[in-house]
Amino acid sequence: MQGRDAGERLGAAEIGTPLGERATLVQFSSAFCQPCRATRRTLAEVADMVAGVAHVEIDAEAHLDLVRTLKIRATPTVLVLDADGAVVRRASGQPRKADVIAALGAAVRD
Repeated sequence: MQGRDAGERLGAAEIGTPLGERATLVQFSSAFCQPCRATRRTLAEVADMVAGVAHVEIDAEAHLDLVRTLKIRATPTVLVLDADGAVVRRASGQPRKADVIAALGAAVRD
């Protein structure tokens, strides 16, 4: 997962639900994307394992303005947000669980 994109910050208004208490995994998906399904399972598992972490899936086709603003080029794309909504990591493609957990380390504050 790539590092911080300066200035990118998302809140409940943009993602449609409150941020996680400690971090939020935001997944951009599309309807017929097979890797999106596996990514959904992986991110949900990680969110269940780590207290205060939320997983939010956004339909890229239904949120084209946000997709353009964030320069989402492929699905799945995952953004890791810290508790304040700052993007601390981003990755395209199906992530490995270990990579998601490692990326959360950059977002989660004790």
